[in-house]
Amino acid sequence: MRRHVIFPKHMATAPLAAVAALALCSCEHKELCEDHEPHALRNRVEIIADYEQRWEYPAEGGTDWEAAWPGEFGFSYASLNPQLPKGLRTVVFNENDIPRTCNLDVYGGIVPLADGSNDMLLYNNDTECIVFSDLNSTATATATTRTRTRPSYKGSLFGSSDGTDEVTVTPPDMLYGASVEGYVPFKTIEPVPLEVLLTPLTYTYYVRIEVAKGQKYMALARGALSGMARGVYLKDGSTTGETATVIFDAEVTGFGAEASVQSFGTPAGDDTGRRYALNVEIRLRNGKVLSYDYDVTEQLRRQPRGGVIRVSGIVVTDEDGKGGSGGFDVDVDGWGEYEDIPIDM
Repeated sequence: MRRHVIFPKHMATAPLAAVAALALCSCEHKELCEDHEPHALRNRVEIIADYEQRWEYPAEGGTDWEAAWPGEFGFSYASLNPQLPKGLRTVVFNENDIPRTCNLDVYGGIVPLADGSNDMLLYNNDTECIVFSDLNSTATATATTRTRTRPSYKGSLFGSSDGTDEVTVTPPDMLYGASVEGYVPFKTIEPVPLEVLLTPLTYTYYVRIEVAKGQKYMALARGALSGMARGVYLKDGSTTGETATVIFDAEVTGFGAEASVQSFGTPAGDDTGRRYALNVEIRLRNGKVLSYDYDVTEQLRRQPRGGVIRVSGIVVTDEDGKGGSGGFDVDVDGWGEYEDIPIDM
C-alpha cells in the first residue's frame, strides 16, 4: 500500500458551480416501433426477451461468492443482482439493406425483417453513460463509457506499458446484450415468435475499503480502479484490449467505505503481465485529503467479470484528523477543487 497526502489550496472550497451544473450522463427519448400493417403477409418476428440478472460470474479457480458470501458484509449476494431495464433496442443487419434500428418494450415486440439472411443485435436502450460505436456491423459494434476526469488522481500505481496515462471514465450503466445470426424469415400473417436471452455485458465489483483506525475523521471517500477494459463487443460480450481507469464514489461506513462499481470487466488478451491497481481517496472532516494505492492484481485476475475487491490497513492518525483545523471540523461540502469533471463525448 502506498500513501500520500493531498493538500487542497482551499480547505473548505465548495464544488465549482460549472461542475455542479453538469450532469454526468444524458438520456434520449426512444420511440417504440409500431406495426402499421398487423394483418399483412410480411417478414416479421416477435422478439420474446428474457434477461439473465447476474452481477458477477465466477472464473475457473476463483471464489464462488454466491456459495461463500460473508455474513459480515451485512447484505445478501442477491441484492447486487441488476434490475430489468426499461426498454430494448434491436439493430437488424441485412446484406441487401442498411442497418435498421427498432426500440421495443423491455419484454420485446414485433420487428420487421428484409428478405434473405438477417443478423440482429439486441441491447437495452435505457443507458445514460454508455457510448455505442461502429454499429455498421455485428462484428464491430462496441460499447464504451463516457470520459470523466479527477484533478487529484495522478495515475495508476504501475503507470502504463507505453508511458501514457489511461483514460479515466465513468462507470458504465447496466448493459444487457444478445445477438442473432443468419435468421432467414418467411412471410406470414402473424409474426413468428423468436425467444432471445440477454446476458450482462457489464459486471459489478463490490469494493470494500476497511479502515483500521480513524473512521471518525472520515467525511468522504472515493476510488479509481485502473487496468479495466475500455469497452465491450455487443455481439458476444468479449472485451476490447484497450484499458481504462474507472473512477467512482464510495459511501463512508462504520468500517471505512464501500462501493458497488459497474465495469466491463478485465480487458481481452494475455493477462500474464497485466497489473491492476486501486487508488482510494479519503477526505477528512478537517478538509485534508489522504490518498492510498493498492495492488489488486491477484484479486482481478481471479475475478475478470465482477466480484469482490477488498483492501485494508488504512490508519487515519489523530495528527491527520485534527491537524489544520484546530480540532474543529470545517464545512466539508463535496470534494471542492478536486471535484470530478464529466466530459460529454
